[in-house]
Amino acid sequence: MKTLQQQARALGDPTRHRIFRYIADSDQPADVAEMTAHFGLNHNAIRQHLAKLIAAELVLETKAVARGRGRPRLTYTVDPVADGRWGVSGPYERLSVMLTEMIRNSESPVEAGIREGRRHHVGGASAEEALAGITAAMAREGFDPEVRRRRERTEIVLRNCPFESAALIDPDTVCTLHLGIARGLAEDTELVVEDLVRRDPRRASCLLRLSAEQNATTDAVPR
Repeated sequence: MKTLQQQARALGDPTRHRIFRYIADSDQPADVAEMTAHFGLNHNAIRQHLAKLIAAELVLETKAVARGRGRPRLTYTVDPVADGRWGVSGPYERLSVMLTEMIRNSESPVEAGIREGRRHHVGGASAEEALAGITAAMAREGFDPEVRRRRERTEIVLRNCPFESAALIDPDTVCTLHLGIARGLAEDTELVVEDLVRRDPRRASCLLRLSAEQNATTDAVPR
């Protein structure tokens, strides 16, 4: 993890700081084309600033869900490890909002998660597009996901738990909340999120199990 001094140096350039703030304030992942238009700089200049922000672990680069032919575009969000340090909300701040809304709406954790996931879901996407979208969303939240193929089933290994302390205290709530988020992300796609196999959050490697079978649904969170 980069030190605060290293990140401060990366943000010391005024233009780079404005790019970081633009990404942090955006309602959705930003791409090079829109930042080029917004800042009036050429693509290479924007990419050079982004490279320094990525190296400082301030910005995360992911591939957007492919739409048609051609390479998927690259998009940029604030790196989860930088959350809470530079005027942007951290993972526990986002978790507290979700839990507050869950209590206010008298929802179960999986219902609250589904509602949250719907805000960012990739509706109408194929199974492969949905898989890319869910993986990118989990990466933005700091789960460090890795896709693994298991014959007819696909798994997303969550190699990091950004909510380790909360998950240790109440795994039923926190883990089921994130199962719901994955299901909300996958709504209206060819992909079904079957369940979440949870591990010790200190070691992470929880498994999201997915398939393209339309009847594969369950609210259980196996131990």
